[in-house]
Amino acid sequence: MFRRPEILLFAAALLLSGCKSLVVANAGPFSHFIGLDHFSDFVRVHEDNDGQVWLSPEINSEIPWNELVLSWNASAPAGTGLRFEAAAHSAGAQTKFYTMGQWSPDGVIFPRTSIRGQKDADGAVDTDTLILRHPATAVQIRITFLGTNGAMPRLKYLGLCFANTRATAAVRPPNRAAWGKIVATPEYSQRGYPGAAGWPSPTPQPSTRNPQPPLGWCSPTSLAMVLTHWAEVLHRPELNCTVPQVAAAVYDQAYKGTGNWPFNTACAGSFTGLRSCVTRLDNLSEVEAWIAAGIPVILSTRWDLLEAGRPPDSTGHLIVCIGFTSKGDVVVNDPATRLDRRESVRRIYQRQNVIRAWASSRNTVYLVYPEAYSIPRDEFGHW
Repeated sequence: MFRRPEILLFAAALLLSGCKSLVVANAGPFSHFIGLDHFSDFVRVHEDNDGQVWLSPEINSEIPWNELVLSWNASAPAGTGLRFEAAAHSAGAQTKFYTMGQWSPDGVIFPRTSIRGQKDADGAVDTDTLILRHPATAVQIRITFLGTNGAMPRLKYLGLCFANTRATAAVRPPNRAAWGKIVATPEYSQRGYPGAAGWPSPTPQPSTRNPQPPLGWCSPTSLAMVLTHWAEVLHRPELNCTVPQVAAAVYDQAYKGTGNWPFNTACAGSFTGLRSCVTRLDNLSEVEAWIAAGIPVILSTRWDLLEAGRPPDSTGHLIVCIGFTSKGDVVVNDPATRLDRRESVRRIYQRQNVIRAWASSRNTVYLVYPEAYSIPRDEFGHW
Protein backbone atom coordinates (compact mmCIF):
# COMPACT_ATOMS: atom_id res chain seq x y z
CA MET A 1 0.00 0.00 0.00
CA PHE A 2 1.13 3.52 -0.45
CA ARG A 3 -0.82 6.69 -0.22
CA ARG A 4 -2.31 7.93 3.02
CA PRO A 5 -5.98 8.92 2.98
CA GLU A 6 -5.24 11.69 5.49
CA ILE A 7 -3.81 13.98 2.83
CA LEU A 8 -7.09 13.96 0.93
CA LEU A 9 -9.13 14.46 4.08
CA PHE A 10 -6.97 17.38 5.19
CA ALA A 11 -7.07 18.93 1.74
CA ALA A 12 -10.84 18.60 1.70
CA ALA A 13 -11.00 20.33 5.08
CA LEU A 14 -8.96 23.21 3.71
CA LEU A 15 -11.28 23.58 0.75
CA LEU A 16 -14.20 23.86 3.12
CA SER A 17 -12.52 26.30 5.49
CA GLY A 18 -13.77 29.43 3.72
CA CYS A 19 -10.30 30.63 2.77
CA LYS A 20 -11.03 33.76 0.70
CA SER A 21 -7.52 34.00 -0.68
CA LEU A 22 -8.04 30.88 -2.78
CA VAL A 23 -10.83 32.28 -4.94
CA VAL A 24 -8.48 31.99 -7.93
CA ALA A 25 -9.94 28.52 -8.54
CA ASN A 26 -9.11 27.01 -11.92
CA ALA A 27 -6.95 30.02 -12.83
CA GLY A 28 -3.49 29.28 -14.13
CA PRO A 29 -1.51 26.03 -14.18
CA PHE A 30 -2.22 23.20 -11.80
CA SER A 31 1.42 22.37 -11.08
CA HIS A 32 4.96 23.61 -11.63
CA PHE A 33 8.31 21.91 -11.09
CA ILE A 34 11.68 23.48 -10.39
CA GLY A 35 14.83 21.37 -10.49
CA LEU A 36 18.12 22.61 -9.04
CA ASP A 37 21.52 21.05 -9.65
CA HIS A 38 23.67 24.01 -8.61
CA PHE A 39 23.57 25.47 -5.11
CA SER A 40 26.06 28.32 -5.18
CA ASP A 41 23.39 30.82 -4.10
CA PHE A 42 22.63 28.86 -0.92
CA VAL A 43 24.21 30.42 2.18
CA ARG A 44 25.76 28.50 5.06
CA VAL A 45 24.09 29.81 8.21
CA HIS A 46 25.31 27.37 10.86
CA GLU A 47 27.91 24.71 11.47
CA ASP A 48 28.64 22.46 14.44
CA ASN A 49 30.00 19.00 15.16
CA ASP A 50 26.94 17.31 13.63
CA GLY A 51 26.98 19.13 10.33
CA GLN A 52 26.22 22.26 8.34
CA VAL A 53 23.00 24.19 7.72
CA TRP A 54 22.48 25.91 4.36
CA LEU A 55 19.68 28.29 3.43
CA SER A 56 18.35 28.92 -0.05
CA PRO A 57 17.31 32.31 -1.37
CA GLU A 58 13.59 32.84 -1.79
CA ILE A 59 12.50 30.63 -4.70
CA ASN A 60 9.60 31.93 -6.77
CA SER A 61 7.11 29.13 -7.45
CA GLU A 62 5.72 30.77 -10.65
CA ILE A 63 2.21 29.64 -9.65
CA PRO A 64 0.15 30.18 -6.49
CA TRP A 65 0.50 26.93 -4.60
CA ASN A 66 -0.92 25.19 -1.57
CA GLU A 67 0.94 21.87 -1.82
CA LEU A 68 4.66 21.19 -2.04
CA VAL A 69 6.62 17.95 -2.42
CA LEU A 70 10.41 18.02 -2.27
CA SER A 71 12.59 15.33 -3.78
CA TRP A 72 16.36 15.04 -3.89
CA ASN A 73 19.30 13.04 -5.19
CA ALA A 74 22.43 12.75 -3.10
CA SER A 75 25.51 10.63 -2.73
CA ALA A 76 25.88 9.89 0.94
CA PRO A 77 28.41 7.65 2.66
CA ALA A 78 27.19 5.45 5.50
CA GLY A 79 26.75 7.48 8.68
CA THR A 80 25.70 10.66 6.87
CA GLY A 81 22.34 12.18 6.01
CA LEU A 82 20.30 15.21 5.01
CA ARG A 83 17.42 17.07 6.63
CA PHE A 84 15.13 19.18 4.45
CA GLU A 85 12.88 22.01 5.66
CA ALA A 86 10.59 24.39 3.78
CA ALA A 87 9.02 27.75 4.68
CA ALA A 88 6.28 29.20 2.46
CA HIS A 89 6.36 32.89 1.48
CA SER A 90 3.54 35.11 0.29
CA ALA A 91 3.05 38.90 0.26
CA GLY A 92 5.80 39.52 2.78
CA ALA A 93 4.59 36.84 5.19
CA GLN A 94 6.39 33.61 5.97
CA THR A 95 5.41 30.36 7.64
CA LYS A 96 7.68 28.51 10.00
CA PHE A 97 10.10 25.95 8.58
CA TYR A 98 8.37 22.59 8.25
CA THR A 99 10.53 19.47 8.18
CA MET A 100 9.96 17.64 4.89
CA GLY A 101 12.08 14.67 5.82
CA GLN A 102 15.34 13.42 7.25
CA TRP A 103 17.07 11.02 4.89
CA SER A 104 20.12 8.82 5.07
CA PRO A 105 21.16 5.80 3.01
CA ASP A 106 21.37 3.41 5.96
CA GLY A 107 19.10 5.05 8.57
CA VAL A 108 21.38 4.02 11.42
CA ILE A 109 23.06 7.07 12.96
CA PHE A 110 20.60 9.49 11.36
CA PRO A 111 17.16 7.86 11.07
CA ARG A 112 15.44 7.94 7.69
CA THR A 113 12.14 9.41 8.78
CA SER A 114 9.31 11.80 8.17
CA ILE A 115 8.23 13.94 11.11
CA ARG A 116 4.78 13.52 12.67
CA GLY A 117 2.63 16.19 14.31
CA GLN A 118 3.54 19.18 12.14
CA LYS A 119 0.32 21.15 12.04
CA ASP A 120 -0.43 24.78 12.83
CA ALA A 121 -2.57 27.68 11.65
CA ASP A 122 -0.65 27.91 8.36
CA GLY A 123 -0.69 24.29 7.31
CA ALA A 124 0.45 20.75 7.96
CA VAL A 125 2.82 18.10 6.66
CA ASP A 126 1.30 14.78 5.67
CA THR A 127 4.39 12.53 5.63
CA ASP A 128 6.01 14.01 2.50
CA THR A 129 3.60 16.75 1.39
CA LEU A 130 3.31 20.28 2.79
CA ILE A 131 -0.35 21.41 2.64
CA LEU A 132 -1.05 25.09 3.25
CA ARG A 133 -4.26 26.75 4.40
CA HIS A 134 -3.56 29.79 2.22
CA PRO A 135 -1.75 29.96 -1.10
CA ALA A 136 1.90 30.97 -1.29
CA THR A 137 4.00 32.35 -4.12
CA ALA A 138 7.50 31.32 -3.06
CA VAL A 139 9.42 29.04 -0.74
CA GLN A 140 12.69 29.01 1.13
CA ILE A 141 14.54 25.73 1.68
CA ARG A 142 16.82 24.92 4.59
CA ILE A 143 19.11 21.91 4.29
CA THR A 144 21.11 20.35 7.09
CA PHE A 145 24.08 18.23 6.01
CA LEU A 146 24.61 15.59 8.69
CA GLY A 147 27.88 13.72 9.07
CA THR A 148 30.18 11.76 11.32
CA ASN A 149 33.98 11.50 11.45
CA GLY A 150 34.36 14.19 8.83
CA ALA A 151 32.26 12.40 6.21
CA MET A 152 29.46 14.43 4.65
CA PRO A 153 26.80 13.82 1.98
CA ARG A 154 26.85 15.58 -1.38
CA LEU A 155 23.58 16.97 -2.74
CA LYS A 156 23.36 16.43 -6.49
CA TYR A 157 19.81 17.55 -7.27
CA LEU A 158 16.80 19.10 -5.57
CA GLY A 159 13.29 19.01 -7.04
CA LEU A 160 10.42 21.24 -5.93
CA CYS A 161 6.96 20.23 -7.10
CA PHE A 162 4.35 22.93 -6.46
CA ALA A 163 0.62 22.33 -6.89
CA ASN A 164 -2.43 24.55 -6.80
CA THR A 165 -5.14 22.07 -5.91
CA ARG A 166 -7.84 24.63 -6.67
CA ALA A 167 -6.74 24.70 -10.32
CA THR A 168 -7.70 22.02 -12.80
CA ALA A 169 -5.08 20.09 -14.71
CA ALA A 170 -5.10 21.06 -18.37
CA VAL A 171 -6.77 18.75 -20.87
CA ARG A 172 -4.36 17.91 -23.67
CA PRO A 173 -4.70 15.68 -26.75
CA PRO A 174 -3.16 12.20 -26.55
CA ASN A 175 0.39 11.76 -27.71
CA ARG A 176 -0.20 8.96 -30.18
CA ALA A 177 3.53 8.49 -30.75
CA ALA A 178 3.40 6.21 -27.71
CA TRP A 179 0.39 4.17 -28.86
CA GLY A 180 1.44 0.65 -29.67
CA LYS A 181 4.80 1.07 -27.92
CA ILE A 182 6.00 -1.05 -24.98
CA VAL A 183 9.14 -0.29 -22.96
CA ALA A 184 10.57 -3.67 -21.93
CA THR A 185 10.60 -3.69 -18.12
CA PRO A 186 11.10 -6.62 -15.70
CA GLU A 187 7.98 -7.88 -13.97
CA TYR A 188 7.97 -8.25 -10.18
CA SER A 189 5.18 -8.98 -7.72
CA GLN A 190 5.09 -7.24 -4.35
CA ARG A 191 3.58 -10.29 -2.69
CA GLY A 192 5.37 -13.19 -1.10
CA TYR A 193 8.33 -11.50 0.53
CA PRO A 194 8.98 -12.19 4.22
CA GLY A 195 8.25 -9.00 6.13
CA ALA A 196 6.01 -7.50 3.44
CA ALA A 197 2.69 -6.50 5.00
CA GLY A 198 -0.26 -8.58 3.93
CA TRP A 199 1.50 -11.87 3.18
CA PRO A 200 0.42 -14.40 4.04
CA SER A 201 -3.11 -13.09 4.37
CA PRO A 202 -4.21 -12.99 8.03
CA THR A 203 -7.63 -14.33 7.08
CA PRO A 204 -8.72 -16.91 4.50
CA GLN A 205 -9.73 -15.52 1.13
CA PRO A 206 -13.46 -16.00 0.49
CA SER A 207 -12.94 -16.97 -3.15
CA THR A 208 -10.09 -17.08 -5.62
CA ARG A 209 -12.32 -15.06 -7.94
CA ASN A 210 -12.76 -12.18 -5.50
CA PRO A 211 -10.06 -9.51 -5.87
CA GLN A 212 -8.28 -8.41 -2.72
CA PRO A 213 -6.72 -5.00 -2.01
CA PRO A 214 -2.94 -5.03 -2.44
CA LEU A 215 -0.99 -5.13 0.80
CA GLY A 216 2.73 -4.65 0.95
CA TRP A 217 5.55 -3.08 -0.96
CA CYS A 218 4.00 -1.63 -4.11
CA SER A 219 6.28 1.42 -4.18
CA PRO A 220 9.65 -0.34 -3.74
CA THR A 221 8.51 -3.13 -6.07
CA SER A 222 7.66 -0.61 -8.78
CA LEU A 223 10.98 1.15 -8.20
CA ALA A 224 12.89 -2.16 -8.33
CA MET A 225 11.33 -2.90 -11.72
CA VAL A 226 12.45 0.45 -13.11
CA LEU A 227 15.95 0.20 -11.62
CA THR A 228 16.39 -3.26 -13.13
CA HIS A 229 15.18 -1.90 -16.46
CA TRP A 230 18.01 0.63 -16.39
CA ALA A 231 20.46 -2.04 -15.20
CA GLU A 232 19.72 -3.94 -18.39
CA VAL A 233 19.68 -0.90 -20.71
CA LEU A 234 22.87 0.64 -19.30
CA HIS A 235 24.64 -2.68 -18.56
CA ARG A 236 25.04 -1.65 -14.94
CA PRO A 237 24.48 -4.67 -12.69
CA GLU A 238 24.63 -2.55 -9.52
CA LEU A 239 21.18 -1.17 -10.43
CA ASN A 240 19.69 -4.66 -10.43
CA CYS A 241 18.23 -4.39 -6.93
CA THR A 242 15.90 -6.91 -5.34
CA VAL A 243 12.55 -5.81 -3.95
CA PRO A 244 13.62 -6.40 -0.31
CA GLN A 245 16.78 -4.36 -0.91
CA VAL A 246 14.78 -1.41 -2.21
CA ALA A 247 12.19 -1.76 0.57
CA ALA A 248 14.95 -1.55 3.18
CA ALA A 249 16.46 1.49 1.45
CA VAL A 250 13.22 3.51 1.38
CA TYR A 251 11.68 2.55 4.74
CA ASP A 252 10.31 5.54 6.70
CA GLN A 253 10.70 4.97 10.45
CA ALA A 254 7.86 7.33 11.46
CA TYR A 255 5.46 6.30 8.71
CA LYS A 256 6.46 2.67 9.35
CA GLY A 257 6.24 1.80 5.70
CA THR A 258 7.84 2.08 2.28
CA GLY A 259 5.46 4.60 0.70
CA ASN A 260 7.26 7.88 1.29
CA TRP A 261 7.48 9.37 -2.22
CA PRO A 262 10.80 11.28 -1.89
CA PHE A 263 12.50 8.42 -0.04
CA ASN A 264 11.80 6.20 -3.05
CA THR A 265 13.16 8.67 -5.58
CA ALA A 266 16.14 9.42 -3.30
CA CYS A 267 17.00 5.73 -3.38
CA ALA A 268 17.11 5.75 -7.18
CA GLY A 269 18.92 9.09 -7.31
CA SER A 270 21.66 7.89 -4.98
CA PHE A 271 23.14 5.85 -7.85
CA THR A 272 25.80 7.58 -9.91
CA GLY A 273 24.43 9.03 -13.13
CA LEU A 274 20.73 8.53 -12.28
CA ARG A 275 18.25 11.34 -11.77
CA SER A 276 14.96 10.76 -10.00
CA CYS A 277 12.20 13.06 -8.81
CA VAL A 278 8.58 13.30 -7.70
CA THR A 279 6.36 15.51 -9.81
CA ARG A 280 2.76 16.01 -10.93
CA LEU A 281 1.68 15.98 -14.56
CA ASP A 282 -1.36 17.36 -16.32
CA ASN A 283 -2.55 14.14 -17.91
CA LEU A 284 -1.57 10.93 -19.70
CA SER A 285 -0.31 12.79 -22.76
CA GLU A 286 2.78 13.72 -20.75
CA VAL A 287 3.25 10.11 -19.63
CA GLU A 288 2.97 9.16 -23.30
CA ALA A 289 5.83 11.54 -24.10
CA TRP A 290 8.08 9.64 -21.68
CA ILE A 291 7.03 6.27 -23.08
CA ALA A 292 7.73 7.54 -26.61
CA ALA A 293 11.23 8.41 -25.35
CA GLY A 294 11.66 4.84 -24.04
CA ILE A 295 11.34 5.68 -20.32
CA PRO A 296 8.90 3.83 -18.01
CA VAL A 297 6.98 6.01 -15.54
CA ILE A 298 5.79 5.10 -12.04
CA LEU A 299 2.24 6.30 -11.33
CA SER A 300 0.62 6.77 -7.92
CA THR A 301 -2.97 5.53 -8.29
CA ARG A 302 -5.84 3.84 -6.47
CA TRP A 303 -5.94 0.08 -6.96
CA ASP A 304 -9.71 -0.18 -6.64
CA LEU A 305 -10.33 2.31 -9.46
CA LEU A 306 -8.03 0.64 -11.96
CA GLU A 307 -10.49 -2.11 -12.78
CA ALA A 308 -14.23 -2.51 -12.31
CA GLY A 309 -15.46 -4.83 -9.58
CA ARG A 310 -12.72 -4.30 -7.05
CA PRO A 311 -13.58 -3.60 -3.40
CA PRO A 312 -13.03 -0.05 -2.09
CA ASP A 313 -9.42 0.72 -1.18
CA SER A 314 -8.49 4.39 -0.73
CA THR A 315 -4.93 3.90 0.53
CA GLY A 316 -3.30 4.15 -2.89
CA HIS A 317 -1.15 1.99 -5.10
CA LEU A 318 2.00 2.37 -7.24
CA ILE A 319 2.23 0.87 -10.73
CA VAL A 320 4.71 1.15 -13.61
CA CYS A 321 3.40 2.46 -16.91
CA ILE A 322 5.41 0.63 -19.58
CA GLY A 323 3.40 1.53 -22.67
CA PHE A 324 0.10 1.94 -24.45
CA THR A 325 -2.00 -0.25 -26.72
CA SER A 326 -2.71 0.74 -30.30
CA LYS A 327 -6.03 2.15 -29.03
CA GLY A 328 -4.49 4.20 -26.22
CA ASP A 329 -5.25 1.98 -23.24
CA VAL A 330 -2.53 1.76 -20.62
CA VAL A 331 -0.08 -1.14 -20.35
CA VAL A 332 1.38 -1.46 -16.86
CA ASN A 333 3.44 -3.69 -14.63
CA ASP A 334 1.17 -3.98 -11.59
CA PRO A 335 3.01 -5.29 -8.52
CA ALA A 336 -0.31 -6.24 -6.84
CA THR A 337 -0.20 -9.58 -8.60
CA ARG A 338 -1.08 -12.92 -7.08
CA LEU A 339 1.52 -15.26 -8.49
CA ASP A 340 -0.15 -18.13 -6.61
CA ARG A 341 -3.13 -17.53 -8.88
CA ARG A 342 -0.91 -17.42 -11.96
CA GLU A 343 -1.78 -13.79 -12.56
CA SER A 344 0.39 -11.74 -14.90
CA VAL A 345 2.24 -8.69 -13.62
CA ARG A 346 1.67 -7.07 -16.99
CA ARG A 347 -1.85 -5.71 -17.25
CA ILE A 348 -3.85 -3.58 -19.64
CA TYR A 349 -6.13 -1.06 -17.94
CA GLN A 350 -8.70 1.05 -19.69
CA ARG A 351 -7.51 4.59 -20.26
CA GLN A 352 -10.38 6.25 -18.41
CA ASN A 353 -9.91 3.97 -15.40
CA VAL A 354 -6.24 4.92 -15.13
CA ILE A 355 -7.07 8.61 -15.44
CA ARG A 356 -9.58 8.32 -12.59
CA ALA A 357 -7.31 6.18 -10.38
CA TRP A 358 -4.29 8.43 -10.95
CA ALA A 359 -6.26 11.58 -10.12
CA SER A 360 -6.48 10.37 -6.50
CA SER A 361 -2.81 11.35 -6.04
CA ARG A 362 -3.24 14.52 -8.09
CA ASN A 363 -1.37 12.90 -10.98
CA THR A 364 1.81 12.14 -9.03
CA VAL A 365 4.64 10.24 -10.72
CA TYR A 366 8.20 9.11 -10.08
CA LEU A 367 10.52 9.93 -12.97
CA VAL A 368 13.71 7.84 -12.98
CA TYR A 369 16.20 8.15 -15.83
CA PRO A 370 19.92 8.49 -16.62
CA GLU A 371 21.19 12.06 -16.37
CA ALA A 372 22.70 11.84 -19.86
CA TYR A 373 19.54 10.39 -21.44
CA SER A 374 17.47 12.28 -23.98
CA ILE A 375 14.20 13.07 -22.18
CA PRO A 376 11.02 14.67 -23.53
CA ARG A 377 10.89 18.42 -23.97
CA ASP A 378 9.34 20.01 -20.89
CA GLU A 379 6.61 22.07 -22.54
CA PHE A 380 4.57 22.87 -19.43
CA GLY A 381 7.09 23.16 -16.57
CA HIS A 382 6.50 19.73 -15.02
CA TRP A 383 10.04 18.24 -14.90
